[in-house]
Amino acid sequence: MNSVWDINKIQEILPQRYPFLFVDSVIEINEEEGSVSCLKNVSINDYFFKGHFPGNPVMPGVIIIEAMAQASIILYAVLKPEIAAKHPVYYLGNVDIKFLKPVFPGTQLILEVTKEKIMDKAGIISVAAKANNETVAKGRIMFGVQPK
Repeated sequence: MNSVWDINKIQEILPQRYPFLFVDSVIEINEEEGSVSCLKNVSINDYFFKGHFPGNPVMPGVIIIEAMAQASIILYAVLKPEIAAKHPVYYLGNVDIKFLKPVFPGTQLILEVTKEKIMDKAGIISVAAKANNETVAKGRIMFGVQPK
């Protein structure tokens, strides 16, 4: 998979940094459809596997949600670049996610986000996380945007 955005470009947009940055690359941008696909390489070296769960490592659902939220901010930045360039504060609103399958180390997690509605100060995004061509989580994320 070729990256459309590498980690340097991602860090220009997202305020998160290691160990809380969960998007490794942007692999597809479709401005006409209002969608973005991102990649998170899930590694046994990820810090959360030490405690979730020893002997049976499973990626925590809250981390999957955070990865989808970060991909949603990237989509916002693609569709509202003039606002995103000013580095506003993003805050999570309503989250409605269904988890369908566990995610294990060694997986490439594909985060697919599509706009439902994007406004200057908020967004409603359909989200899905896929591993091995199967949907492992899906739902909707609403977030707010506050200028600094």
